[in-house]
Amino acid sequence: MSSQTAHSRTKRLTAPEIRARKGKIPLVVLTAYTTPMARIMDPHCDILLVGDSLGMVIHGLPNTIGVTMDMMILHGQAVMRGADTAFVVVDMPFGSYEAGVEQAFANAVRLLKDTGAQAVKVESGPTVAATIRYLTERGIPVMGHVGLRPQAVNVDGGFKAKGRTEAERLKVIKEAQDSEAAGAFSIVVEGVAADLAAEITKLVSIPTIGIGASADCDGQVLVTDDMLGLFDWTPKFVRHYADLRTEIGAAVEAYAKDVRDRSFPAPEETYFAK
Repeated sequence: MSSQTAHSRTKRLTAPEIRARKGKIPLVVLTAYTTPMARIMDPHCDILLVGDSLGMVIHGLPNTIGVTMDMMILHGQAVMRGADTAFVVVDMPFGSYEAGVEQAFANAVRLLKDTGAQAVKVESGPTVAATIRYLTERGIPVMGHVGLRPQAVNVDGGFKAKGRTEAERLKVIKEAQDSEAAGAFSIVVEGVAADLAAEITKLVSIPTIGIGASADCDGQVLVTDDMLGLFDWTPKFVRHYADLRTEIGAAVEAYAKDVRDRSFPAPEETYFAK
């Protein structure tokens, strides 16, 4: 799908349509957390991901562990108000699906019912394939997530790239293949070497969406606020398409000056009695 085609899209994309994009024009994916941003991105993106990264990006948490179901629902609702044609996926937060398939199903149903989103995403740890199968068999589209898994930050001791040893490579490949076999319609591949990302993309028949992986994946996702340059530091794999931190800072500085010297509001910005 070209950018021009994305602009002219009139119907919302579906999970089967996303899956059918395997090996074709790459899928365009960005994170979204608010209605105004979703409205801006919707014409250009195939998928909007309401990522649990919102805990760090919006709420200032040190990682994603503290994100709650209520937070995901709140932001999922906001994104759905702004997205008309993009396929919207909501992350299942840490602790909402690990205890068992019934817990996962109840929380996934809540996410989809309360937000109106089309799918959920889970981090594909060693025990998650059974959860993916349970959800998909009951009508819930699931996106997997392999490689660097942010919800495993406490086990891993930080945000560390994956697949650097042969044992680790084989583990990531198995998690990707298990996710596909369980019924996932796509897989996020995060923080792995380029050759491993390419290998996974060849081995599975569903789209791979890279973040810190390689251009060989079937699509790419970035945290939108990183891509727009809103933070002092961003990972190596982020390309800045704007420098909004500088622009916003300059705008606020100019506003503060105008307020302090009483040049704002001006007469044209003021109401007067008739």
